[in-house]
Amino acid sequence: MTTSEKTEKPSEIYTFRDEDIARARDLVGVYHAMTQREQYTRASPDIMRNFARSYGDDNPLFTDEEYGAATRWGGQIAPPMVNIAVRKELLADPVPREQRRPSFRGIHVFVSGTTTHWYRPVLDGDTLYGFHGTEKVEEKQSEFAGRSLIITGLQVQFNQRAEVVQTQRVITIHTERHESKKRKKYDSIEPASYTPDDIARIDEIYAQEQVRGTNTRYWEDVEVGESLGTMAKGPLTTTDMVVFHSGGYGFAPYTPCASRLAYKNRQRIAPFYIPNEQGVPDVAQRIHWDSSYARSIGLPAAYDYGMMRDCWLSHYLTDWMGDDAWLESMSSQMRKFNYLGDTHTFTGEVVGKRTEGGRHLVDVELRGTSQRGEVTCPATATIALPSRVGGAVALPAAPAEFEQLAARMLERDAELRRERRAGNGAAS
Repeated sequence: MTTSEKTEKPSEIYTFRDEDIARARDLVGVYHAMTQREQYTRASPDIMRNFARSYGDDNPLFTDEEYGAATRWGGQIAPPMVNIAVRKELLADPVPREQRRPSFRGIHVFVSGTTTHWYRPVLDGDTLYGFHGTEKVEEKQSEFAGRSLIITGLQVQFNQRAEVVQTQRVITIHTERHESKKRKKYDSIEPASYTPDDIARIDEIYAQEQVRGTNTRYWEDVEVGESLGTMAKGPLTTTDMVVFHSGGYGFAPYTPCASRLAYKNRQRIAPFYIPNEQGVPDVAQRIHWDSSYARSIGLPAAYDYGMMRDCWLSHYLTDWMGDDAWLESMSSQMRKFNYLGDTHTFTGEVVGKRTEGGRHLVDVELRGTSQRGEVTCPATATIALPSRVGGAVALPAAPAEFEQLAARMLERDAELRRERRAGNGAAS
């Protein structure tokens, strides 16, 4: 059989199963330990540096160990979105069958938006763990893909001391791949192209970008309506996607890998592997770097991860706020795809100032706008700033119920690890 004959054969079509949707609804409010690791399990200066640089962030607070030691944090700290690259698996009791998450086999998933609250910095040597659950399930008819499912999940990340580092609510859209291919919504979108003058204008933005750093930004000095400046990201290239993966994102839960490990992974999750133009089974995740595959399911080109733009948004904020501030929360929406070749310009302004419990806060609206003039990722954020009168920023308190659950999960993890070691010793 020739390669062309292989690729002309239609792939198996996967659709939503009603029992999977019903199972998802039943699991609202149920939390389980996250038993699969991310690419990394423990923060280190190199991991923090590489993660920051993977999305274009050279803030020395995140990338320079010696610089961090001279800040109020006493050491280099991780960028806000590091949770997407660092997490150690928790050992836990088997999940009852009726509480297992539906597989949604063969269904395409993409991130629509996130809301994150940060409570403590991630420091050198911190091991991160997590638990997760579902908060909301909605079924809709989508212009892009016909039948779709919108799921709001909650992930809680904590350190080895059971201190909650952050909570993150993630909205994911689940669509049937064959339906999206039938739709013509994106047929009119042309890939971006650039002249040398176009690139020069983008470079001018890059050249003027600045990291606030040690130049403390005080709450009293900030005015409502004040601009946060301009930041550029792009034009997006396949290289950008490769470098982003090198920072640690994109390896859980599907675990893309190579050679023998890829063979083993195919046995585990066969529907995730879809033949490419040469008839070779490859990960559906390649929609983020393989434009021919993206076109096969109805999109004009490969596109980024929603989490990549969340990294960009947080980068924009941390550049502006300086070392002594604290990013309390950020809520983003991914309204449009960001295709290979697209360029985004980030702008924002202060929309409010307030005090809360003796803490000095500013509220910000920000957005990423593509070269088409489309706002693809609007966001809001709250930042705690030091005060000339009130002093240094005090960190917010994490939800007590989450820290209690984290402590119980760490305790059970330790028990199971002791049992495992005892069993291994008896076997030897």
